[in-house]
Amino acid sequence: MPPAPGSAGPAAPGALPLPPATGAWREGDPPGRRRWWVRAGPLALEAGGELPEVRIAYETWGHLAPDASNAVLVLHALTGDSHAAGPAGPGHPTPGWWDALIGPGRALDTDHWFVVAPNALGGCQGSTGPSSAGPGGRPWGSAFPRLTQRDQVAAETGLADQLGIERWALVLGGSMGGMRALEWAVAHPGRTGALMLLATTASASAEQIAWATIQARAIRSDPFWCGGDYHDAEPGHGPHTGLGLARRLAHVTYRSEPELHVRFGRDPQGTEDPWQGGRYQVESYLDHHAAKLVRRFDAGSYITLTDAMNTHDIGRGRGDVRAALRRISAPTLVAGVDSDRLYPPSQQGELAAGIPGADRLRVIESPYGHDGFLIETEQVGLLVRELTARTG
Repeated sequence: MPPAPGSAGPAAPGALPLPPATGAWREGDPPGRRRWWVRAGPLALEAGGELPEVRIAYETWGHLAPDASNAVLVLHALTGDSHAAGPAGPGHPTPGWWDALIGPGRALDTDHWFVVAPNALGGCQGSTGPSSAGPGGRPWGSAFPRLTQRDQVAAETGLADQLGIERWALVLGGSMGGMRALEWAVAHPGRTGALMLLATTASASAEQIAWATIQARAIRSDPFWCGGDYHDAEPGHGPHTGLGLARRLAHVTYRSEPELHVRFGRDPQGTEDPWQGGRYQVESYLDHHAAKLVRRFDAGSYITLTDAMNTHDIGRGRGDVRAALRRISAPTLVAGVDSDRLYPPSQQGELAAGIPGADRLRVIESPYGHDGFLIETEQVGLLVRELTARTG
């Protein structure tokens, strides 16, 4: 695996240039396939206060039917964005994260479905978030308010209205995207025609909050964090070390111990000697993923979105989780990954048992842990086809 980027300073010959202070999409960058919706007025927030302006970046595939009956809402996980399908290119540093599922002849067949993928409110790839310009024109930074999943869905309802979609034929997402999909079905049952929940939960558990808190502490401990106001810093002077540590921690929870053992074992990286300061292969693997993330993501968005995930409790203010789940009227398919140690299948079992329109829990077989819902696209595609065939 490629080595991690070094500390701020002159780049070695042949090394990558220093990363910018933030990996966020910023004004003046290539727009790629993004389109934008801007809310007409402020958005009141569940935790108090408001966002005076809300902009949501989104991408679409296929064509909306005249009666808008074929619209599908695809919701991304923590470090995802609106680029769910398509190649990397200007404005899109990585290929679509669910590219194998979206397109002609695929499970979400764009010859039939109109697929919409928004970048979550609080994200960093075109939607309003900590890296966006605030009321004074400078990045929001530390002044960006607390968000919840309910705030994110409230913003997405405005996007649906703008697109002329009164009711989604299908809402689906995994992990954080599954939290938002669940919130759509509970808060707006009349607008959710069918529901697919992957590797997600009715409420964040103590362990999930613990892992997220450690990751947030790593970012906030970075000397270049500057309280969240770092977005105008010179390249190499953003909180890259903290964000990279957060990514390393998270990535271990996203995969399974058996996979890491089989794939890497105790082998050294190339000619490096761990007894002489070199790395094991698994260390290089984590370094590689950290180096990629700091160039395409924003540390402030990482804090904002993980905090929103920690607040996730579908039963808050609705009696309890069971009462909230009973509000869902959509035909529902719930699936978990058998090797997921971050969002274990027992959590999806609670959803399947509590949602009136769900039948049994489906299990995705994968050695890849939580990331299985992104990697096992053949199995996920079969589940999408099953649900869409059932609901017409």
